[in-house]
Amino acid sequence: MKKIIVLEHISLDGVIQAPGGPDEDPSGGFAHGGWIAPYSNPVLGTALKRQMNQSFDLLLGRKTYEIWVPYWPKHGDVWPRANAATKYVVSNTLSSGEWLPSVFINGDVTEKIRQIKKLPGPDLHVWGSAHLIQTLIKFNLVDVFWLMIYPITLGSGKRLFASGTIPMAFKVTESKVTPNGVIIVNYERLGETNRENPQ
Repeated sequence: MKKIIVLEHISLDGVIQAPGGPDEDPSGGFAHGGWIAPYSNPVLGTALKRQMNQSFDLLLGRKTYEIWVPYWPKHGDVWPRANAATKYVVSNTLSSGEWLPSVFINGDVTEKIRQIKKLPGPDLHVWGSAHLIQTLIKFNLVDVFWLMIYPITLGSGKRLFASGTIPMAFKVTESKVTPNGVIIVNYERLGETNRENPQ
C-alpha cells in the first residue's frame, strides 16, 4: 500500500505558508513569504535533493497545484521527477490542467484517497497544501511527516497542525541538524497515542 508522506518546511510555531518566496502565497495577508531563504546550506540542500530524487507521485491541494503549474513544468532540469509523477489534485473547482499526468479528485475525497493508496506504485508526497493536510490528518491518512523545522517563529500563517488534529504517536527514524539550526526529521506513524507505553 502506498504511504502518504507529508513533507514541509515549518517554523517553530508551526507555520508552513509560503516558505519559498514573497509572492508564493500571500493569502490571509501573510507578509513573511520566503522565510526559509536565510537558512539555505549544503546539508539541507543534500537532504532535499535526496527526497526530490525518490520515486513518488504527488498529492496536492488546488492552491499548491496552481502555484506550481507555472513553474515546475519549465524547470524539469531541477526536479524532473515532479513532471513525471502523477499529480493527484484535490479540488472542488478544477477538473483538468495542463501539467500532466494529473488526476483531479472531488466528492468523497477521503474515500477516493484511500482507494488511491491501495493502487500499486510509488508513495504519495504532499508538499504545501495546508488545507488538504488538515483533512488527511483528521481522517487518519498520514503515514509519515518529513519535516524541516526552522529556528524562527512567524506568529501568523497557515499551520501544519490546526483544528481537527487527532491523537497520533510517531517514531523518529532519521534526524539531522544543519549548521544553522534547521532540524531535519522523519516521523513515522506508530498509531494512536499511547501515553502509558510510548515506543
